[in-house]
Amino acid sequence: MSIKVCVCVCVHSVMGWLHVPKTFHAKCLIIAEIGFNFRSFRWAQTMIYAIEEINRDSTLLPNIRLGYKIHDSCGKHPFSLRGAFSLISGQKQTQTKLPCTGFGGVLAIIGDPSSTQTITLSRTLAPFGIPVVSYYATCACLSNRKEFPNFFRTIPSDFYQARAMAQLAKRFGWTWIGTISSDDEYGRLATQTFAEELLEANVCMAFSETVSKIYPRQDALRIVNIIKKSLARVIVVFSGDMDVEPLFLELAEQNITNRQFLASEAWSNSPVLSKKEISAVTRGVLGIAIQKAEIPGLWDFLVSLHPSKFPGNAFVERLWEESFNCRLALENVTVVSSPGMRLCNGSESLSQVQNSYTDVSQLRITYNVYKAVYAIAHALHDLQACQNGNGPLQNNTCADIFTLQPWQLLYYMTKVHFKTKVGDQVYFDENGDPIAAYDIINWQMSKSGILEFINVGHINGSELYINDTAIIWADGTKKVPLSVCSTSCPPGTRKAIRKGKPICCFDCVVCAEGEISEMAGKCAPCHLEFWSNAYRNECVPREIEFLSFQDTMGITLTAVTLSGTCLTLAIGVVFLYYKNTPIVRANNSELSFLLLISLGLCFLCSLFFIGQPSEWSCIVRHAAFGVSFVLCISCILVKTIVVLMAFQATLPGNDIMKWFGPSQQRGSVFVSTLIQVLICVIWLAATPPLVYKNSGIQSSKIILECTVGSAVAFGCVLGYIGLLGTSCFVLAFLARNLPDNFNEAKFITFSMLIFCAVWITFIPAYVSSPGKYTVAVEIFAILSSSYGLLGCIFAPKCYIILLRPDQNTKKHVMGRAVSSIK
Repeated sequence: MSIKVCVCVCVHSVMGWLHVPKTFHAKCLIIAEIGFNFRSFRWAQTMIYAIEEINRDSTLLPNIRLGYKIHDSCGKHPFSLRGAFSLISGQKQTQTKLPCTGFGGVLAIIGDPSSTQTITLSRTLAPFGIPVVSYYATCACLSNRKEFPNFFRTIPSDFYQARAMAQLAKRFGWTWIGTISSDDEYGRLATQTFAEELLEANVCMAFSETVSKIYPRQDALRIVNIIKKSLARVIVVFSGDMDVEPLFLELAEQNITNRQFLASEAWSNSPVLSKKEISAVTRGVLGIAIQKAEIPGLWDFLVSLHPSKFPGNAFVERLWEESFNCRLALENVTVVSSPGMRLCNGSESLSQVQNSYTDVSQLRITYNVYKAVYAIAHALHDLQACQNGNGPLQNNTCADIFTLQPWQLLYYMTKVHFKTKVGDQVYFDENGDPIAAYDIINWQMSKSGILEFINVGHINGSELYINDTAIIWADGTKKVPLSVCSTSCPPGTRKAIRKGKPICCFDCVVCAEGEISEMAGKCAPCHLEFWSNAYRNECVPREIEFLSFQDTMGITLTAVTLSGTCLTLAIGVVFLYYKNTPIVRANNSELSFLLLISLGLCFLCSLFFIGQPSEWSCIVRHAAFGVSFVLCISCILVKTIVVLMAFQATLPGNDIMKWFGPSQQRGSVFVSTLIQVLICVIWLAATPPLVYKNSGIQSSKIILECTVGSAVAFGCVLGYIGLLGTSCFVLAFLARNLPDNFNEAKFITFSMLIFCAVWITFIPAYVSSPGKYTVAVEIFAILSSSYGLLGCIFAPKCYIILLRPDQNTKKHVMGRAVSSIK
């Protein structure tokens, strides 16, 4: 029994046609023929070779012989459609050695090479359930099982190719790419898929142009002008070789050789576009190609072809004439050879010819044809091996191979799974697609000046493997070409998208202070403790600022502090030395010494405000300040009260001083100070002051500060000091005119006036001072008030003790007191 398979190839390439005949002929009626396609004819012969190889195999399809018929689609819709109708109707325009019987004589179709023609074929034959197996149609649309339920292919879908193209663009840093596509489903859908992949890879399309099949010359001129004006140096072409040949010829004519082309599998190993006339343009092409393989014995079969073995076969005759540039002498026909063309003598041998028909070094699409034939054969074999009871048909029956219908074969095509002679697995997924596997080839100029297809990588599924160093680019070097709308922003700058432009077109703007960018084109803020350097490309540690003992200001304030402490100590020594003198005794020496101690502590507490803040120093500085000043003001307050009571005690019959003697005075100072101590203890226990890194004052610096912890508690400390100070000032002011030996009340009034003035002016100065100057203002307030108290209260007394000892007598003291009373 014989089963027939049809193959559709495009053996003749045409520019146009007169009309499509009512009966389909193998030869096209054409206006202008571009040429005989040697490679397509090799595909047809490969199908014949595979069928004959299967027929000789006793294990595959035993007792079944495969037949074939070949149709030339000429790369045009009408011819493909007419061929489909011919297959369905069973018209006998055939090339076969075997008679045709059954459903139009054909159970499956291999072809067409074009996606556009394949779509026509599959849609036409789908209602009849005839399987269509394409070896070259890559349109992703054909994976739609609802629309093309009868379609299978041995070449991967364009979806994987488009993704691989986008991967190449991303790998080599191309962000501004142009696309050129054929004006058909293959070109349009491949470009659409590619554009979607580019979007995910953040690559922009500079232009997208189509090449018309009707007016290729006009389109070529238009597209060449666009290419010349565009900044895109990398151009992806989704088209068959014949469709874009006029474009490459125009590029060669205008000597535009500085563009890097990426080739889709439709022309990635095309001999048409690698010919010498345009090799200067296509040199360096990087293409996605179907993985190549070897078919043992194919070359011998191809070169054994001879017109004498196939008399009347128009394809063989044309191959012979084109290969040897001669004219065949046909029987009963007188042939007049054209000038410069000889008659063929029949002794020619294809083994001596080097063209794309005899070249089996790059068997890619050819191998797909080979696998397509074997896929159908294995599906038939599985059908033949079916046993009733385990079959896919109704009641688990099997199809009868002698009355086989195409739709029955279709089921087994979906289940086919076999291994070729070279070890490749062949099967179809749920969409009729094979495993996605590609080679990446580079068109490199050989020493003889011929472009060679060099394998530089491969793709398995979504994984890309490529040897970058093996690629020779369009300029003849190994330097990757640059194709960008805007060059990458240097470190320290960010991208600013140009208004109305794609994201790949941008200007570079310097990062703001405190932000850096390395190579990503985006500015990122530095960590809190770091700041950007002058070039905005590195975060450097911020300068830590605080009032240091090494600073000039710190040294000055330390010196003033120590001077005040020494002066206080010196006054204390003087008072201690002259403790028995009237002036010391008359001014309550015990309170005076206690006041001197508290003033010394006030001076010394300012040292806790200098140096790097730490947790303990923050706690001590505020507590020491609050307690020492309360102790100081308490002593002054008690002295003021003593002055008032002393005057009252001089009045006849008044013994008030017995109620406010030394013990009560000490107790008053203690209680007043204890209240402040309790406030500080509660404050430090609940919310103690902490070290705070203030980065908001100076951008490039971190100011180390001590927070107060609780503003309420700190306010209580200051408020209590203010309350005591105000009370002391009021009492001293009331007692200023009372008779006193040494104007004690007046001096206390002056000291408290200075104290209050200093701390009132301190508040706005403290708030407005930045950085370490805030601490300096606080120290200045402490020192100023301390010096004011020390000077106003003790300086007059030291003056009398040291410089006017004549006034430091009991007589003088008593005399002033008596005179004042009188």
